[in-house]
Amino acid sequence: MPIEIIEKKIFLVRGRKVMIDRDLAELYEVETKVLIQSIKRNIDRFPADFMFQLTKEEFTNLRSQFVTSKWGGRRYLPYAFTEQGVAMLSSVLKSKRAIQVNIQIMRTFTQIRKMILTRSQLQTLIAQVEKHGLEIKTNKGQIHQIAKLITQMMTVEEKPKRKMGF
Repeated sequence: MPIEIIEKKIFLVRGRKVMIDRDLAELYEVETKVLIQSIKRNIDRFPADFMFQLTKEEFTNLRSQFVTSKWGGRRYLPYAFTEQGVAMLSSVLKSKRAIQVNIQIMRTFTQIRKMILTRSQLQTLIAQVEKHGLEIKTNKGQIHQIAKLITQMMTVEEKPKRKMGF
């Protein structure tokens, strides 16, 4: 399964990167209610920092990000799973498909962390270049142009595909 597909299913809710129950069920090729039933039978494995239920406002904001609603007539508010919650799903769902999907999801979360770290390091480098640029009068204009260009490139890259306003 391509990482890009999984990346599109990761949202920022309450300052955490999460995946929603419906999307996970789709990836695992099970019905959402089957996924939730499995979790409820093993609820002790899913503390609040692994899984939480969205509020009405969070759900409304999440739905508004989609042009066409794939949410259907849900009778309950969706559950959101952090990286640890997704990892814990592997102990609840034991099919071969679930194992392979979990591996890809874990790789995706790892790749996202690496990208964030790389951007952070790049921001530090830009700050250092700008600082030294002020000290080097002869190349001051060139250094500021380079720093500005790098900053613009980072700004374009950092725009999240989907982000909730919390």
